Amino acid sequence: MPILPVIVAGLAGWAFGALWYSVFAKQWIAASGVMTDADGKPVNRKNPFPYVISIAAALIVAATMYYAFDMLEIVTVAKGFTSGLGIGACFAAPWLATSYGFAGRPFTLTMIDAGYAIFGSAVIGAVIPLF
Repeated sequence: MPILPVIVAGLAGWAFGALWYSVFAKQWIAASGVMTDADGKPVNRKNPFPYVISIAAALIVAATMYYAFDMLEIVTVAKGFTSGLGIGACFAAPWLATSYGFAGRPFTLTMIDAGYAIFGSAVIGAVIPLF
């Protein structure tokens, strides 16, 4: 498996997440119940661990999608995007919804996090066929 498409696709998905959570920052903070400082920013925002985990997760998703796309012969950006969208919507989002439902997490949090899983997967899926 070539490493460059996996790295580029994973980083694209991760960068999309940075944008996604910037747009929904206030709603996510309120729904997640994360502790904030006096400025309303998450207290752990300077902790590198969540960022390392999120980059590693995006790379794992990209590698797995690359492998699946290769087997399924998904070679166009459009098919990659829609396949990634389907993976996010039909695999990742339902698991999040199940876990959050049993944990009693707010539906708003489910929608924000599942939205990232869906559209972040679509971004990764769109980038993979570029290589």
